[in-house]
Amino acid sequence: MSRFQLPHLSLLEHEAIHILREAAAQCERVALLFSGGKDSIVLVRLAQKAFHPARPPFPLLHVDTGHNFPETLAFRDRLAATTGLRLIVRQVAETIAAGRAHEEKGPNPSRNALQTVTLLDAINELRLDACLGGARRDEEKARAKERIFSHRDEFGHWDPRRQRPEPWQLLNGRKAPGEHFRVFPLSNWTELDVWHYIARERLEVPAIYFAHSREVIARRGMLLACSPHVTPLDGETVSTRTVRCRTIGDMTCTGCVESHAASIDDIVREITAARTSERGGRADDQRSDTAMEDRKAAGYF
Repeated sequence: MSRFQLPHLSLLEHEAIHILREAAAQCERVALLFSGGKDSIVLVRLAQKAFHPARPPFPLLHVDTGHNFPETLAFRDRLAATTGLRLIVRQVAETIAAGRAHEEKGPNPSRNALQTVTLLDAINELRLDACLGGARRDEEKARAKERIFSHRDEFGHWDPRRQRPEPWQLLNGRKAPGEHFRVFPLSNWTELDVWHYIARERLEVPAIYFAHSREVIARRGMLLACSPHVTPLDGETVSTRTVRCRTIGDMTCTGCVESHAASIDDIVREITAARTSERGGRADDQRSDTAMEDRKAAGYF
């Protein structure tokens, strides 16, 4: 069956639009967390449909670690310009300079975990009631515990045992002062659903999602892209391989995969045959068995 005839895509789209409208109706100050990755790109398109012919009534918020792929930042700025959406950027480097977070020790330090402090500071600064995110339940076991309206306490912390039930798409946006929600309209989507939707809507995505030649370093079973933030350690060598990014994040923890997928159809075939999840190449998820849940509990995306 053609991707343009997949009936469940329309059902998922309708559900996501309903969630976006509920968030806008129940929450006074909302922002869409935008990373430049495929899920947040789909979320922008859904928001455009949800509030057409008006623009979505909320800005894009990007927490920039300073270690992002240059292609992602260029795409972010281009998308904001073409859609006319207001883009708010907050820098992890400024959080470090203010003494609110501290750079990791050792070679090739990652700032991925430091995003949490910058994000929570931005939520307090902007007095946000809800942050829309592109997380999906199929990504990782901690993500699978999420509600659609994911409640966070006054410290930004997440407790999976204190989430509200959501029977029959009844979404509870009531909260106490200082609390907020992370809202996940793509909760019930899969990685394949996202790519089918990108193809159906003819959405542009950063070029690093497609196969390209790049200098990489093999480290702990991953291929990390060489950059000023990722340099060879003792015993490591740099090689040039044909790779692509299956997920996009901090260059210090986002592994590339060897691939010759040059089109969306190629990516769909590759994902269908894959036996590892898209986050299998994320070093930040491999620091411990509960790495994602620990970060989420502290206020991570």
